[in-house]
Amino acid sequence: MTAIYITGAFLLGGVTFFNQKEWITKVLLVLFALLQWLFTIYNCYHYNQTHLGYFTSDALGILLLITLSIVCIPVLIHSYIYIKRHNEKPHAGSVYFGSLILLFTSISAAYMANHIAVNWIFAELTTLSASALIYHHRNKLALEGTWKYIFVCAISVTLIFIGILFLSLAQGTQMGDLSFANLMKNSSRLNIFWLRLAFIFIFTGFTAKAGLVPMYTAGIDAKDKAPAPAGAILASLLMNMGFVGIFRTYKIIANTPLHHWANMVILISAILSIFVATVYMFKVMNIKRMLAYSGIEHMGIVMLGVVAGGIGYYAALLHIILHSFVKSALFLQFNQLYRVYQSKSIYYVGNYFKYNPAGALVLLLGFISITAMPPSGLFVSEFFIFRALFESKFIIILILALLLLTLIIYAFGKNILKILFTPPVGFDETQVPHCNPWESLSQYFLLILAVWLGLNPPPVFIKLLHDAVTFLP
Repeated sequence: MTAIYITGAFLLGGVTFFNQKEWITKVLLVLFALLQWLFTIYNCYHYNQTHLGYFTSDALGILLLITLSIVCIPVLIHSYIYIKRHNEKPHAGSVYFGSLILLFTSISAAYMANHIAVNWIFAELTTLSASALIYHHRNKLALEGTWKYIFVCAISVTLIFIGILFLSLAQGTQMGDLSFANLMKNSSRLNIFWLRLAFIFIFTGFTAKAGLVPMYTAGIDAKDKAPAPAGAILASLLMNMGFVGIFRTYKIIANTPLHHWANMVILISAILSIFVATVYMFKVMNIKRMLAYSGIEHMGIVMLGVVAGGIGYYAALLHIILHSFVKSALFLQFNQLYRVYQSKSIYYVGNYFKYNPAGALVLLLGFISITAMPPSGLFVSEFFIFRALFESKFIIILILALLLLTLIIYAFGKNILKILFTPPVGFDETQVPHCNPWESLSQYFLLILAVWLGLNPPPVFIKLLHDAVTFLP
């Protein structure tokens, strides 16, 4: 099934890329959505089995694959609405949808990859497909965002490749391949010197995708310049792919004497990420960039959970899943907001409740969810992360994180309330387009799902979370 999925998805993406007929595009998108869900269901029914030698249906991969498949449907729907509404040229729409399919496929394969080199290959493919989406509008700003993204990601994949070379040196010639399972099995025999270098390079490289300091800059312009449905992927599913690369490598190093050292590296990156997000949240006036910097904050929180250990591992995985649903809902809602105001600037928007009540309620609920206020599911994951920090005696880090998060909530809340209730500047109310409330339905579903999984997770979901953190001290 894995071979069928990868081959079929790439063929569908290729045909879509060159297709010029709208009805064929619809058929191809439906076929891809079906293929995506068939692949997901197949992996669920073949738990912990290896396919083609390089893909394993483990707990972490299945959790994130299900998350991707759920988000995939509203993204495809809103992408179609976006292209249709903007009267895009047939070729532009074809390139967009072909790249979108390639991006979904590459991320899915990276989730399931059981070999670090295979993970690296699909990470590079996400750069190529995401770049086409970022450059969709074909203007100077899109070109600037695209070359910045390609430049930073090219450096990042080079760093990961160097890290893989160091990892092979750490392993030596007598321990088999570079699959994660084999590296875990032989973790006690790895050369500490080369392993230290390998982790530094691999971690730094994957921060470009995960949205962490030092290479977070790649994603900010990308999420801003790409169409909002594509931005939803970049701000959630693609960041999860970066986390997978870091987390699978971390599981290996956590079973070596370098565990404490690796925690310090991650801790520095996490705190700096939250600090950077705090600073920019007070300065930014671009709505999409505000949402992008919020993602940096949340990935910082996730990595704090990894450092804290214990229940923090469980909470970190829960957090990235719930964050994916909430952040995708906010980016998808931006489509309707931009349609009303024709502006991304917070300065030129306002009174959104007056012009689109259904969409405004999505923003309000999304703000409550993304800032982890009860009854948000993210409140549960953040509470467990803070509890893990307290139990691990990271008291100063906990206080600093809480202080920074309080400032972020204030800055975020000020902007969201401005969008919802304050009269806009120089806005012509006679030109407000009609907003179909049904377009917000998918966002309500994602927000409700995030609350349900946080407050009342099903037993199978909890089991997968626990299985995903096995072999961690």
